[in-house]
This record gives sequence, C-alpha cells and structure tokens, in this order.
Amino acid sequence: MAEYDVIIMGGGPVGLGLAIDLGQRGIRVAVIERYREIQPVPKGQNLTQRTLEHIDAWGCEPEMRAARIVPRGVANGGLVTYGTILSDYSYEWLPREGVQPYYGQRVDRMPQYCTEAVLRARAAEIATIDTFYGWRFEGLSQDAAGVTVDMSEREGNGKRSLTAEWCVGCDGSRSPVRQAAGITQTLSDHDRRMVLLVFRSPELNALLAERYTDRSFYCALAPELEGYWRFLGRVDGDREFFYHAPVSADADAETTDFAAELHRAVGQEFPLEITYVGFWDLRFALADRYRADRVLIAGDACHSHPPYGGYGINTGFEDARNLGWKLAATIAGWGGDGLLDSYEAERHPVFASTAGDFIAKFIEDDRAFLDAYSPDRDADTFAREWAKRNEGASEVFAFEPNYEGSPVIGGDGAPSALGDHRFDARPGHHFAPRAMSSGGTTYEAMDPSGFTIFDFARNGMGEGFLRAAKDGQMPIRLIVDTFEGERRDYGAPVILVRPDGYVAWAGESGDPQAILRAAVGDGSRRAAA
Repeated sequence: MAEYDVIIMGGGPVGLGLAIDLGQRGIRVAVIERYREIQPVPKGQNLTQRTLEHIDAWGCEPEMRAARIVPRGVANGGLVTYGTILSDYSYEWLPREGVQPYYGQRVDRMPQYCTEAVLRARAAEIATIDTFYGWRFEGLSQDAAGVTVDMSEREGNGKRSLTAEWCVGCDGSRSPVRQAAGITQTLSDHDRRMVLLVFRSPELNALLAERYTDRSFYCALAPELEGYWRFLGRVDGDREFFYHAPVSADADAETTDFAAELHRAVGQEFPLEITYVGFWDLRFALADRYRADRVLIAGDACHSHPPYGGYGINTGFEDARNLGWKLAATIAGWGGDGLLDSYEAERHPVFASTAGDFIAKFIEDDRAFLDAYSPDRDADTFAREWAKRNEGASEVFAFEPNYEGSPVIGGDGAPSALGDHRFDARPGHHFAPRAMSSGGTTYEAMDPSGFTIFDFARNGMGEGFLRAAKDGQMPIRLIVDTFEGERRDYGAPVILVRPDGYVAWAGESGDPQAILRAAVGDGSRRAAA
C-alpha cells in the first residue's frame, strides 16, 4: 500500500490549494517544497472574485482577508497611462468590481507571500496533509500501481523516497516533474528579457497621490516598447512597490542603473531604495498535455505567460479546484473512467484562450494603437481615440472561463476563456449567486465538498438525484426552494452544480442517474438528455 494517495511537488499557492482541496476530503497528501521559508517576492497579487471563492471553499477566507497589507481604500484595479506613469493621458483598466454580482466573494489583493502564509497555516490544520519544506525533487518512476518520488534535503544530506497512487507537479514553469514525466510544451517566445524590481519610496507614493486617486497598479504604454508595458504596482499602501518592464539583453543587477529606469518610467526623479532585482523571459508556454499516466501537472507547470492582467495565480488556483474534486472522486471510487481526463480537456483550451484572446491581444492591440496614434503627430485625434480605449471594461466582462462541450458537460461549443457574465444556469458555466427565499444566497447554500442539486420545481427530481447519488456513493446536497424572485433568473427550475461551482446540468426533467453518471465521466451525455 502506498504511503500517500497523492504526492504534490511544489508547495507554492497552487500546490497548497490543491493539497487543501484534497485533504479536506480525507485524501492522504504529501507536499514537497524546496524552500523551507516563504520567499518574500511580491508577485501574484491580484486575487479575483473566483479565487476568493476557492479560498472560501478551502476554509480560510477570513484569514486571507486579514492578511491584506494594502489599505481597503485602494482600488483593486489600475490605470493605463501614455508614455510615463505621471502622464497627461490615463484611463481606468481592469475594474473587476464590475462583475461582482456574478460571484459569491469579492476581490482582494496581497503579495503572494501573504497568500502562501495563509495556505501553509490552513494545510497544517488538516491531519491528512504532510508537508516536507526544504526538500527538492530528484526524480520519479511510475507503474500501474503508483508513483515513487525521490527527494533530497536542499540544505542537508538527507535523502528519501515517497510512494503514492498519484503525483501532481505544481513546481513552476520549469517543472522538473513535467520533464521527468516526458510531458512536452509548446513555446511562443516574444524574445524579451524582463526585469522585476522591488523598491521602497514614500516619495513616489506622494507623487501618485497628487495626480491620481489610489490605485493598485499603473501601466505605462511607451511607443519605444512596441506594446509591452512598464508596469508599476503597490505592495503595501504607502512605501513599497514592484516594477517590471523589458530591458536590454545584457542588463544585470550590478552594472545597470535601475534607479534611472524607474525615473524614466515614472517621468520624474524621486528618492528610492531598490531591495530586489530579478530577471525573467517574457514568453507563452503551454504543456501539450496535462497528464502522463499517474502523473499530472497544474499551475505554471502547465502554462506560463507574461504577468499582464493578473491571470497567473488565479488560473493556477482554478486548475487546483478543477483537479481536486476529480482526483478525489477517482481515488474514492465514485469518479468514472473519463473524469480525470476531463481535467485536461477543460483546462487546456481555457488557458490557450486566456493567452490568445486576452494577454497576447493586449500586447497586439496596444502595439497597433501606438503605431496609429501619437500626441506628437496629431494631439486631437490621439486624445479622441485614447478616450475610446477600454470603454465598458470589455475585457473584464468577456473573461468568463467556461467548459461548454467538455466530455463531462456535452452539448455544442468548446471550453474557452471567452464568454459573458449572465445569471442563467448554463451547463459548463460558473453558477452565479441568487437570493434564497429563506435568506442568504445560493452560493452560501452550495456544498464545496460534493455536488449540489437545486430543486426549485419541487417535482421530485431532487429526491431522485439523492437516490442516484447514494447508489453511486457520491456526496451531494439537496436544496429545495420555490422558482420565484431572483431564482427565476436561472431560467431552469432544477440545477446540478459540481463541487467546483460549475453547472453540470440544468433543466426541468430527465434521468437523475444518467445525468450524474455523465457528470462524473461514467456514461454518455446523450443518455442523460
């Protein structure tokens, strides 16, 4: 018998989130993380409403809110400016608060090291999770029975091997687990060397306060950068910032004058203290598959991209939530043969769409705009076209990852990050909250540990789902209410919601057993219709 059900390589936010998702279901998990202490680099800051739904499901939403270090009065969105940060031209960008009614939690913002600290504490509360901090991956082998992972102490001489039924690599964009499993990836290199700077400057905070209301980040579009940003973000509320932008191929921490780079980006000199300098390559990378037999990957091990729009950590958390219940169902025996494969079938095309329809599109659209318009060539035309940019915050409303047409959803369409925010219950789409007659919302009534069946018709289908779930040993919760008030917005009186908060099926009549079998990858969706 294997020591664990699942070994997770990588104890960053995605690995810890997946461990919690599994551990709360009684799955025996080992988390291996090479760093004993959390690394204090402020990346992955923008946490969407959907991410906070995951955090809530993992039992640490109040603790995560309390970890915020940016004051509550600072808007979570940002500004796009022309030329420099302190520009005469600016507009609001990425105001995610606009889609708040469609989610059960609100946005938040904090550096990744704060998020990791909360998740580490939550994981420590779950008896079925063992953590190995300060251990690094040395290799793996697998057979039909399970996986063996070899590891060694990063700052010592200890060596050890662990066995499990499954292994998940959440170990970053250069994932050793992905490489050891023979999973290839497709790269789209933008051939840009990027710098990440962390610095302190109360004086910069004062300059920003004189010009703008408080924002979390500022993106400067400089014509010479051809659509790539000079990006300035807050770490705390008044003195610490991070900055990333393209730099020359020979830039280094010792000889490059990064203080001058920051002054050029802001458009004015100011006192500052640089505390961190790091470099990375701007590129898109997407794994060609997410599973090799008993080895799976999640987060940056699957996909990496430029940090434009705050999609990175949020996309990784969605991987963890999608994979968590499917892996647990497979281990517990109520998941069908096709359920685990639906993880890749759903998540792979969603990231491909995120990269192509959003992140790359930002760069391409900005490059085209800068080529076409300039205040130096025609100030009036530039001002008019600049004012049209981002009207209606279209990218916020259009980013609606969905699993239409996936193997466990069926129907027309295909999984994509492109969609729209609506309240009607559509199979493959996120289930939006509506008010219950007894108080509270449908979001609050859902069971994140299993399926939820909402029976607003009271026609006996709810009880039918309970019986079918019991036969298949599936966790399910029945919620009965009337099809009145806000609940009519769903457009269907009976709705089956998956453990990850996505609609599996919606209608008025059908065979509950066939519907459930199809939802867990054990049966034909046509049989459930």
